[in-house]
Amino acid sequence: MSDSDFDNPLLCEWNNIYGIPPFNQIKPEHFRSAFNTVLPSHLVEINTIASDQLPANFCNTIELFEASGRLSHQLLALFDNLTVSNASSEMQVIALEFAPVIASYKNAIYTHSGLFAKIEFIYHRRADLVLTGEQLRLLERVHLDFVRAGSRLSVSERERIGEIKEELSELYIQFSQNVLADESSFALALDSSEDLAGLPHFLQMSTQAAAKQRHLTSTRHIVTLSDSLAVPFLSSSPRRDLREKIWRARTLRGAHTGVSDNRPIVSLIVALRQEEAQLQGFPNYADYQMVDRMAGSANAAMTLLNQVWISALAKMETDRFSLTEMARALGEPLPIAAWDWLYLSEKLQQTSYPDTKTDLREYLALENMIDAMFYCAGLLFNIKFVERTNTPLHDDDARLWEVHDHVGHLSGILIGDNFARANKHSGAWMSSLRRQSAYAEDTLPIAIIYTNFVKADPTLISFDEVRTLFHEFGHALHGLLSNVKYERLSGTQVPIDYVELPSQLFENWANDQCLLKRFARHYQTGESIPDEFLANLTRSGEFGKSWAAVTYLSSAMVDIALHMLPNGTPVDTADFEIKQTQFFGIPEDIGQRHYLSHFQHLFSSSQYAAGYYAYLWAEVLDADGFSAFIEVGDPFDASIAKRLFQFVYSVGNSIDPAEGYRKFRGRDATVEAMLRRRGLLK
Repeated sequence: MSDSDFDNPLLCEWNNIYGIPPFNQIKPEHFRSAFNTVLPSHLVEINTIASDQLPANFCNTIELFEASGRLSHQLLALFDNLTVSNASSEMQVIALEFAPVIASYKNAIYTHSGLFAKIEFIYHRRADLVLTGEQLRLLERVHLDFVRAGSRLSVSERERIGEIKEELSELYIQFSQNVLADESSFALALDSSEDLAGLPHFLQMSTQAAAKQRHLTSTRHIVTLSDSLAVPFLSSSPRRDLREKIWRARTLRGAHTGVSDNRPIVSLIVALRQEEAQLQGFPNYADYQMVDRMAGSANAAMTLLNQVWISALAKMETDRFSLTEMARALGEPLPIAAWDWLYLSEKLQQTSYPDTKTDLREYLALENMIDAMFYCAGLLFNIKFVERTNTPLHDDDARLWEVHDHVGHLSGILIGDNFARANKHSGAWMSSLRRQSAYAEDTLPIAIIYTNFVKADPTLISFDEVRTLFHEFGHALHGLLSNVKYERLSGTQVPIDYVELPSQLFENWANDQCLLKRFARHYQTGESIPDEFLANLTRSGEFGKSWAAVTYLSSAMVDIALHMLPNGTPVDTADFEIKQTQFFGIPEDIGQRHYLSHFQHLFSSSQYAAGYYAYLWAEVLDADGFSAFIEVGDPFDASIAKRLFQFVYSVGNSIDPAEGYRKFRGRDATVEAMLRRRGLLK
């Protein structure tokens, strides 16, 4: 280490009580020297393992590999979190600069011929080895990681795979930064009383807070492209012209000429993915991705999507008729357009169930909903959350809670980053700053929940946003409750069409009426939510279901279709989307949830490529799984909750996910509960 390295907080021991990075000391430039020091150091460890002259065995190869690179893993986890939560211009430059460096480093590990020879030797002898179930699982997962990276290919093929991954890493960063640039630069000013007309009080307060957050002096109210502003604006503004502006701005993120045009980037990404699939021996990229997923094949994923698609379209036609009648009654122009669906659905809902949705927010203060999800987790898993305020975090509004197990021991750390800001990516997600493991020593997991609510005093959220909060908390619990030996098998490191099970399953408890009666209280009076609001909440949930289903399913089918293209097929994004709209019969007056130019699930990394179907696949499991509680008439049944912890939330990838689900449920999942929930089965 150089003298300057000793002053780099990223290269010093993080010796606070939780082992959390010293955020208040970290500067973007610290990452340069840290990467240049830590990544080569890990490669030295890899070479040492590979050059050991003793016969390869589980302990001197697999376990040593698993234990290697702790500083690298720690540094990369921190960097990945900051590049999406505090994406300053300096961080964006460093992210783009080091993307190929990091990709090259990972490729050097997972195509290391000497190390793979040892892993392959152990793998082929696995039937004769005395290994625990978790050790065998680790061996199989590590072997698959190397195979999928190209370790069985020729030298020239491995080199080309490495080049592809380096190119893709830069394109992923560029894609994400372009979306962020478009979102950060857009603001629809609401300058007149006519612009604000019809907006509920909470939304007027939120648009005012958004203008202050961006330090704007020319206007007092703005609508950004954040879901927390754009969706309620599309639902409540009677100004059709303004709704259209918001809808088009959201749709056209990354789809315009200029420096943030993502269309050529998408074409390049698809071409490189096809080449990678070709080198790996697959006819298309979708089938390459499905090797490590529960679906098993792209056709299986598409079959499930189609099964729901046909019924969703039929329900949409019924809803379109009702909305057309509502538009006619309101004197709205016909035919209805994509920017009309949410507004007309809201009007229809208010007609059927007055004062359901807008007033409901007044009972859904963010602070109370956080308490509700903690209370729910406590009932299910006997854990407790204690907030601490003495640790600097990556943003002043971020919060930290200790997680204590049933005997009061500190078992994890949860960080919440709830509010939108200009340098933070949109949407909601969960991430790990550190994963649980117990190999060399017990490692405390650190999970972070990111949402993009509009900061206010208090922050009032919609019921859909409550479900989002519970969803991301479900992911966090998957990491926090993990109880495995090896980090590679810890928490959320499961196939993506299974990782959404713990998150979507936890959403079910957001609907629990006893929980809502306890925590949904009026932000001014403290009055518990009225019974009629709860009754209307259940019924009003039917409104907009077809819109949500069609917009999601269309995006998922376009994703699969794009990645099922035969290798070598060039893609023009606009032309492809037009053809898929025609092929699948996607209604143009509804559109898709995500268009390719801003579809970050697909193009900010490879994780969800050909994988957006995963939410529906996991919904089959989640609906079937929650039925276990419904069948006994108790959403907090202790024996079922114990099995849920034992075989879903705590096991990570230490057992096969399908086996874990069977042990929890006593059988394989069936699709009926999901179809019934969606109103597609009587």
